[in-house]
Amino acid sequence: MKYVILIHSNPQPWGHPSGDFIPENQALPAEVREHLNAEFERLLTEMSENGELVHGEALADPSTSTLYRWSGGEPLATDGPYSEYKEHLAGFFLIDVSGPERAQEIARAFSGPGETVELRPAMWPGGEEH
Repeated sequence: MKYVILIHSNPQPWGHPSGDFIPENQALPAEVREHLNAEFERLLTEMSENGELVHGEALADPSTSTLYRWSGGEPLATDGPYSEYKEHLAGFFLIDVSGPERAQEIARAFSGPGETVELRPAMWPGGEEH
């Protein structure tokens, strides 16, 4: 089953890894941050080696985005970001796992201080609706 893990964050300044720029993460002792980073890298390596990690990308600053909305019967382009909310989409990972339990286990491990992780089944190809 395919899932998308969406990482919502608002690092200031915008940068990756986003945790390096988030106050909640920066407030942790250095050894805790190092441990969290090492565990994340270990999980990515494991997922890559066993074929669960399909793809992942960090996203650029939301202010660099272009939005397309339907207006007057055609798409109208405007500058981003989409929202004025505290958190923006910082990156995503596409995973292909044996089932929802494994997807939940991975998403839980992806969560970090000051960030929100969203797990969503993919619809196709090979997702929940496939």
